[in-house]
Amino acid sequence: MSDTSGTSSSLPRATTALSVNLNKVALVRNTRHLGIPSVVGAAQTCLAAGAQGITVHPRPDARHIRAHDVSDLSELLARDWPKIEFNIEGNPFHNLMDFVRELKPHQATFVPDSETQSTSDHGWSFPEDAERLRPLIAEAKALGVRVSLFMDPIPEMMAAVKAVGADRVELYTEGYAASRGTPQEAAVLARYVAAAQAAHAAGLGVNAGHDLSRDNLTPFLRAVRGVHEVSIGHAFVADALELGYAATTRDYLRCIADAA
Repeated sequence: MSDTSGTSSSLPRATTALSVNLNKVALVRNTRHLGIPSVVGAAQTCLAAGAQGITVHPRPDARHIRAHDVSDLSELLARDWPKIEFNIEGNPFHNLMDFVRELKPHQATFVPDSETQSTSDHGWSFPEDAERLRPLIAEAKALGVRVSLFMDPIPEMMAAVKAVGADRVELYTEGYAASRGTPQEAAVLARYVAAAQAAHAAGLGVNAGHDLSRDNLTPFLRAVRGVHEVSIGHAFVADALELGYAATTRDYLRCIADAA
């Protein structure tokens, strides 16, 4: 599991934790009323195969992860996997803080998504969002919850993120994933490198997520050093449909190891 501090003393060799996002498992389950596939069962298999964290993003419309899933996973981890990180994502101005107050996960990732959008597609803006985020960040931290802010790779914003009280940023990596194999890839990746460096310089830890996959994870981590944690869901579940949860977990851990 990744350390609970914001920074690493050895950025080039920092170990990156794999947190499996289970939203799409719940999405499939919700198409019928049979309770399958099991979200808790998926978590158990991934953790037994070596995953270091579990991520969920419960949206207000409960179209995938539902409130009982969050509670069930929290109970599972506390009982059977106490050293495994539980990361709950969401908009703190919608329903996220209810889960934070009740369950006190290891990490809360604040994401500025609307109630209707299909997936997260942008990060917070500073200084525009600073003052409304500040009290909620302080509340979560007072509960013992690490706070990560979902951010675009904009180096100039990282000092402001630290100033508002956050512990980490999660770099929104769709731009990187979309650039793979194009003439823009090197320039796009350089922005992520610069953003991570600026975050570390400000005293922030760095997570990453969105559209990371077995095809693009290793080169991303080779370039963007010192990433504490990657949260992977859509590609992970797509791979698991073919390979199974355990084999998929092991292959993502191989991708991370190959970047060292």
